[in-house]
Amino acid sequence: MSHLRAVINLDVAGPTVSRHLYGHFAEHLGRCIYGGIWVGEGSGIPNVRGIRTDIVEALRGIATPNLRWPGGCFADEYHWHDGVGPRESRPSMVNTHWGNVVENNHFGTHEFMDLCAQLGTEPYISGNVGSGTVREMAEWVEYLTRSGKAPMSKLRRENGRPDPWRVKFWGIGNETWGCGGNMRGDYFADLARQYSTYCRNHDGNVLYKIASGARSDDYSWTQSLMQTMGDYGCGCNPKHYFDAVSFHYYTGLTNRKHGSATDFTTDEYLESLANAWRVETMIERHSNVMDVYDPDGRIGLVLDEWGTWWAVEPGTNPRFLYQQNALRDALIAGLHFDAFHRNAQRLIMANIAQTVNVLQAMLLTFDDVLVKTPTYHVFEMNKGHHDAARLDVHLLDATPTEQYNDRTVPLVTTTATAKEDHALISLTNLDAEADHTITYNLRGGDPSGVSARILHADSLQSHNTPERPDAVAPTTFDGANLSQNTLTVTIPAHSFVTVRLATGRSNPSESEEQQ
Repeated sequence: MSHLRAVINLDVAGPTVSRHLYGHFAEHLGRCIYGGIWVGEGSGIPNVRGIRTDIVEALRGIATPNLRWPGGCFADEYHWHDGVGPRESRPSMVNTHWGNVVENNHFGTHEFMDLCAQLGTEPYISGNVGSGTVREMAEWVEYLTRSGKAPMSKLRRENGRPDPWRVKFWGIGNETWGCGGNMRGDYFADLARQYSTYCRNHDGNVLYKIASGARSDDYSWTQSLMQTMGDYGCGCNPKHYFDAVSFHYYTGLTNRKHGSATDFTTDEYLESLANAWRVETMIERHSNVMDVYDPDGRIGLVLDEWGTWWAVEPGTNPRFLYQQNALRDALIAGLHFDAFHRNAQRLIMANIAQTVNVLQAMLLTFDDVLVKTPTYHVFEMNKGHHDAARLDVHLLDATPTEQYNDRTVPLVTTTATAKEDHALISLTNLDAEADHTITYNLRGGDPSGVSARILHADSLQSHNTPERPDAVAPTTFDGANLSQNTLTVTIPAHSFVTVRLATGRSNPSESEEQQ
């Protein structure tokens, strides 16, 4: 067991940790939408207008800040006109990417916006660049956000929605380097400018346009997009063509092997950690490229697909990407969130893949039974970081590590934020076997109380099922001790801990540059 020392200056605030770093992603894939979120109004499972009630209640429990839809790869074969109007009149379609199944389009624009309203979350629409047209995307923006007598506004009213919605986040394509069109970076950069030009701001609804970005560490793709940012064309558009660029990164085993979600060795666990830690390097290097063209940080970086990718559960459709979710997944989520916090000056949004029954899901459904996964609990325990001011954690000692092949794997990670009259510290012990202790010297404040929670289980492979829904669930933790301005936390092996400090003061001040 190691004993680490750290310093936190409670009165020195860093950038705001946006709540949108805790975003979600619901694609028409497997049982995420149909058989997951959407059961239909005639279902015996409790629902509100066809949307499953227990899923809404659970997602409200983690303060879901935004929800990306309809894809993913599915977005670039989805034509929104097919998903509006009377359900019985909507044409069906083939979901060629995910199982080659036929969908009836019963869950479309109105249903998605109803879901967002029930959740109290902001919609993030991913537009079709791969097989769509500029006109189609422009009309979707008009349909959603414009009032008055415009053609799409009239169509929306005919379909039962008199008033426009507010939709801020808008994706210009998805994985255009792959399933979204197999394009080259320079080509897509011009195409993104074209699509963005015709996605208008209507009636005070200002779009935040997110250009389809790189796969993992393809920094040249980010460069291709950023090189366009200083060119204002004819001068009729006073802003940049888009407001953010995205990238995607999934954690698995090397060479995209997908081992079991619940039956893995300690060596495979280390391999997955080594790959998960790559995300922070990618965030930093994409940010470095962006800094060259945007030194003022006006353009955001968005990681709108991330998470673990394991083999599907035996006996399930391999294209439905249904996997279990173990304590290992929760610890990898904790690792990611600390990386997000440390890079909050440029990273403005992240979306885990995916919300229900797909990949690193929050929730799994078994007929009428809903199970919260270990990853869900990390999101819930970290809610206090939403829109809080980052407090830098200065580690005075080297963190314990393990070696995996030629890579050094850190085994302890921690970050902190402050909001109102308290601070929240998150700690993740990734060590499979050893406990570790961190002693924090809390400067610039007068902490007056401490409470803590822990997510822990007997093994890294532990997971929740209908028979054991709380095999991995948070409990009160008594391993955090406060003595004047010294906080000592001993965190057990393979555990995630949050510590709430009562500080007795309002938010720390920020400089104008950090606002």
